[in-house]
Amino acid sequence: NIILVLSGKGGVGKSTISSQIALTLSQNENLQIGLLDVDICGPSIPRMLGLEKEEVHQSAEGWTPVYKEDNLAVMSIGFLLSDPKQAVIWRGPRKNGLIKQFLTEVVWDNLDYLIIDTPPGTSDEHLSLVNYLKEANIKGAVIVTTPQEVALMDVRKEINFCHKTNIPIIGVVENMSGFICPHCNQTTGVFSANTGGAVKMCEDFKLNLIGQVPLEPQILQATEKGVCIVKENPDSVTAKELKKITDAIENKCK
Repeated sequence: NIILVLSGKGGVGKSTISSQIALTLSQNENLQIGLLDVDICGPSIPRMLGLEKEEVHQSAEGWTPVYKEDNLAVMSIGFLLSDPKQAVIWRGPRKNGLIKQFLTEVVWDNLDYLIIDTPPGTSDEHLSLVNYLKEANIKGAVIVTTPQEVALMDVRKEINFCHKTNIPIIGVVENMSGFICPHCNQTTGVFSANTGGAVKMCEDFKLNLIGQVPLEPQILQATEKGVCIVKENPDSVTAKELKKITDAIENKCK
């Protein structure tokens, strides 16, 4: 079951959502999960899973992914760079070639889910994924946005991209959906949803809003430590919203 995590806008938290989806799904030891980072120029998955110093090994069979857990395999260009501060200055064809290698030359074993974290936009990397995976089992896309109109503008373009390339949309996640104060537990709308936020957008496009993930200190701590917030802070609002997101994914894949 291949799940794309998309957003036309950068900085909305695709990698945070992707990594926590993968970690949450992997809490079921009966599932085998893969997490593929195709953000070639800005790989952040190794950092968010605490795998920065890990390396990929190559054998006659292909590349062996890095394992976060026994049932969570991870692949990213971040594992191939000698210096994490190194800039990846590549043209489209070279990026497309690496994405093809990730999909065809990584020894993923028998996965139940492959979560693919994508870069912003609707260009080379996205078209390559759609082309290479057209014969594969793409179950759908999770589209990530934030409440403000400047993000929603680009996210609407991503929705149209999915429609034009026949990618089913599992649902929309509104990230940074209010700030929860750690002292008083009151929620403040940091990013103003002047145009109705993801709720109104989902109504307009007849899509499901499958999660509203707040700004909460626990999610920052989880991504800094590379741990699963659903496991570490199961009673937090973020954990409950992430569980709703993974439930929607699993229901789609039944």
